[in-house]
Amino acid sequence: MKKRKIGLAFTALLATGTLLAACGSDDAKDDKKGSSKDAFSVAMVTDTGGIDDRSFNQSTWEGIQAYGEEEGLKKGDGGYDYLQSASDSDFTTNINNLVRRNFDLVFAVGFKLEDAVKEVAEQQKDAKLAIIDSVVTEHDNVTSIMFKANEASYLAGVAAALESKTGKLGFLGGMEGDIIGGFEAGFVAGAKAANPDVKIDVQYAGSFGDAAKGQTIAKRMYDSGADIVFHAAGGTGQGLFTEAIAQKKAGNDVWAIGVDRDQYDEGKVDDKTNIVMTSVLKRVDVAAQDMIKKTKDGKFPGGETVTYGLKDDGVGLADSHGAISDKTQAEIDKAQKDIIDGKIEVPEKPSK
Repeated sequence: MKKRKIGLAFTALLATGTLLAACGSDDAKDDKKGSSKDAFSVAMVTDTGGIDDRSFNQSTWEGIQAYGEEEGLKKGDGGYDYLQSASDSDFTTNINNLVRRNFDLVFAVGFKLEDAVKEVAEQQKDAKLAIIDSVVTEHDNVTSIMFKANEASYLAGVAAALESKTGKLGFLGGMEGDIIGGFEAGFVAGAKAANPDVKIDVQYAGSFGDAAKGQTIAKRMYDSGADIVFHAAGGTGQGLFTEAIAQKKAGNDVWAIGVDRDQYDEGKVDDKTNIVMTSVLKRVDVAAQDMIKKTKDGKFPGGETVTYGLKDDGVGLADSHGAISDKTQAEIDKAQKDIIDGKIEVPEKPSK
């Protein structure tokens, strides 16, 4: 910075000090970019799966990070951050911690945090909380984020029915309920629409964390003739991948369909072979960024449930890495367009 010459030494000194103070002020503003009181700050609390769970926690964090980087924010107070829960007992403490650190919006990831969200919402009336994959409507300072997984599951059903060589498919669920029932309903509807004669073996493990039981069920399905099995079973679904890989190594032409994120990395048999045909995606990162924008713009949907579907790019199918033929992909694309246009209404609950 060039200094102007001023006749009086005292005036020059005063001017120089003023200019330096001004420069220092600008530098301080730059240093504090992303942590000023005017920035919209966002944080999240994980469930016990951890921040790198390759599922909802990781996807939510990726959405928050993308927002932070786009806005030039820094990780920490006044910017964006997360707290990891080691056990269920950490949920309430962690949410309260972030609220007291004055984050403008706090995400709670997963249905396990529902009770903690209700408790904090009751105590911290000024907090804005968003819970993912669960519904809390009794508090005006909580918004619920859900996904039309049945729509993406319909596309998976179309893919499975058209690619199956045996005409037999499997659906492996974790625990029965509305959310997993949506996966089942969509998958069955899509498969039946693509091939009315297809047979679908539907079984529930009664757990989201029993990989051994998942493998047992998957083996029974494959041994009974199913060549493609779709799971919506959390950690239980790891057993599906284990069994599909074993079947493939034994020379059987089988496939698995993953859930929530692209699970292609779970299906490696060798350097050239993978048993994951595709995965049904819940784009939690997209939903998180959209909710941040809504809240920042003063449109926080407190007490409401916001549901993301194919139309919002909130759900979809992962890359098949060549496992799905062009002919089948054309039918998937057509079904997706018809769902978005309202020509196909995908059921939300299994038919009994």
